[in-house]
Amino acid sequence: MSAALAEPRAGSAAAAAPPPVSELRGVTKTYGSGAAAVHALRGIDLRIDAGEFVAVMGPSGSGKSTCMNIVGCLDVPSAGAYRFDGVDVGGLSRRSRSLLRRNFLGFVFQGYNLLNRTTALENVELPLVYRGLRPRERHPRALRALATVGLEAWAHHTPGELSGGQQQRVAIARAIVTEPTVILADEPTGNLDTVRSREIMDLLAALNRDHRITIVMVTHEADMAAYARRIVHFVDGLVASDQPALART
Repeated sequence: MSAALAEPRAGSAAAAAPPPVSELRGVTKTYGSGAAAVHALRGIDLRIDAGEFVAVMGPSGSGKSTCMNIVGCLDVPSAGAYRFDGVDVGGLSRRSRSLLRRNFLGFVFQGYNLLNRTTALENVELPLVYRGLRPRERHPRALRALATVGLEAWAHHTPGELSGGQQQRVAIARAIVTEPTVILADEPTGNLDTVRSREIMDLLAALNRDHRITIVMVTHEADMAAYARRIVHFVDGLVASDQPALART
């Protein structure tokens, strides 16, 4: 990856004032053209610093998912700039954006996205397979990730043998096995009951607190957003509010 994503040298200006892990400036995103154009983002500014836990909320069509796709390097702005750790993502090739995703980002989805015929261990190993790691290197790392989410004993079970909450824990283990800078979570509790939702949110909060992983989470649920330290509300392609989350009781 670009040298700009390396650690800053001691004593440098960058070391004294590190760039935000993600920063959008004047970002717009338009799909289609003419009368059929859909303006998903209308010029947003958003800064996310390392170690933050940010919840992104808003009604359907508000632009929050489009924003997440840009932050996750799955899409690019129509205008404006997106920087990741100081690097202009818009100036990267498609391959470089893919490498950025692979090496710095972890993804957690509402639907788990596990391979049904493979074990929990094999599912967690997948990102390491894509990196070209050999089995003797990736097995222990995947087991450590499963241990982090409390599922080491379930390593050889397939998704069909796991509850919904356990499947989401496997998905989180898969997201953290590469030791990402940022986890992007899209409605991670959307398919779970209240008890399992709280378990998943406690886990995400612990990863943020204890491992200093930056977490950006889309959710419709105010009680799940309350686990974050900051809540950003989108309305009609704009940031309507950006404020600290109220302390949970």
